[in-house]
Amino acid sequence: MKQYEALASFFNDKCIQMVLSNPKKKGETSKVRLRPILLNHQLCFQQTSFVGDKVFHKNMSVGEAVTEVERALREDFKQGQITTETEIVTVLSNRLGNLTFRIKTQETKRDPYAMEHNRKKCYILEEGTLVPFLLDLGVMNKEGKIIRAKYDKFKQINRFLEFIEDILPELPKDRELTILDFGCGKSYLTFAVYYYLKILKHYDLRVIGLDRKADVIEKCNELSEKYGYEKLQFLQGDIASYRGIDRADMVITLHACDTATDYALAKAVQWGARVILSVPCCQHELNGQMKNDLLRPVLKYGIVKERMAALLTDALRAEYLESRGYRTQLLEFIDMEHTPKNILIRGIFTGKAVDNIEQIRKIEEFFQASPTIGTLLEQ
Repeated sequence: MKQYEALASFFNDKCIQMVLSNPKKKGETSKVRLRPILLNHQLCFQQTSFVGDKVFHKNMSVGEAVTEVERALREDFKQGQITTETEIVTVLSNRLGNLTFRIKTQETKRDPYAMEHNRKKCYILEEGTLVPFLLDLGVMNKEGKIIRAKYDKFKQINRFLEFIEDILPELPKDRELTILDFGCGKSYLTFAVYYYLKILKHYDLRVIGLDRKADVIEKCNELSEKYGYEKLQFLQGDIASYRGIDRADMVITLHACDTATDYALAKAVQWGARVILSVPCCQHELNGQMKNDLLRPVLKYGIVKERMAALLTDALRAEYLESRGYRTQLLEFIDMEHTPKNILIRGIFTGKAVDNIEQIRKIEEFFQASPTIGTLLEQ
């Protein structure tokens, strides 16, 4: 009871955060973090548990939080650290679950928004600041506020710009850049990339958006002209047959369907693009090819085969890019709750090709698969 009371004394509005770490036994939960929040004007605690490569959140009352932390320290973790406005408290737990408290006086400043349940995220394109193309595309209103139904689109645009921000060191500033967006559609991202790099970052660049739909292209060109974006151009055309340039610095594809992504990646490699950003969609090709006697009991389930095919397709695309001198990553583009099409392939050209073709061939033979990206790159 004394341990509980000693621990409970730190669960108040002076607490900044608590971190439980150093698991007593091997398990899935590697760390737990708690922070105070206000829910309906009542002090509560939000628990964040790190389980494998996933993160889970749970809100608890003060009493529930004290009980949970005491149990976790007795049974699951060897150490906890409590940060308050005036103290750093280290809590040690021995093998019997007895707790020892070590207190060090130290002032720590609190984030003024820290106790908000949903803290405001800092976006590259900020809410409240009117961005003309977001107004005309129906994402913002005239006051710069995000239209409720378009908030996921707003987050998606900003998430993509974060990927652009990461690769800025790869883009030269001493010459004009050429950026292609294949399958640009309504061009939310095309406008965003131009606005971010040209207007906010002052790069010299021209951006070309390509799509099959004539009415969409016409509308996008009208908006580009309206804003005075002289080097932002939209063209009607097909990814596979486009021949308008012989070099590109960045190639973008967002949700290009099935093998259209492969044609875009092959074009990017052909042009020696320094940066490739691709979010694939509808990976049907390998789903129709995959066969394996050993995996037949697994592949007979349609939903399992579909997901395996999609993951295999993107993994092979990444490996083929590695074989052509790209440092490649598969990254989460947007939360699964917003869209299942959430893998982004990011390739940065280094010129250091990986000798992996023989291994790729063995994987393809294992699944009896022949992806389009391999055929195109061989050509």
